[in-house]
Amino acid sequence: MIGATSATTPGATAPATDSREAALRQAAEAFEAVFLRQLIGSMRQAKLADDVFGSQATEQFRDIADSKLADNMAQQGSFGIADLLLQQMRAVIRRVDNVVGGGETPATPAHTNNVGGTA
Repeated sequence: MIGATSATTPGATAPATDSREAALRQAAEAFEAVFLRQLIGSMRQAKLADDVFGSQATEQFRDIADSKLADNMAQQGSFGIADLLLQQMRAVIRRVDNVVGGGETPATPAHTNNVGGTA
């Protein structure tokens, strides 16, 4: 059966696109979770009052709880950071796909540092 699973069929690239989209979503959510962990950690360091029952064990428990909170907030999209990252990554991927598929050479972004060249 020649041509039964052709790469030119519309459905042939859908699984690859879906897996790439899932990987991008996972990476964006992971970034948002790390960002939120840092944010929560900075808020905890601001200590507005003395901790009456403070101990090293309590701090470790709080760190674990803060980490889970950040993960849950990222999964729910509470801040929308992952969605914004996805939008930017999709735009870059579209440009790269157009360049690779169309044989064009990518334009050098205006913000790059031309080492050894004239700016």
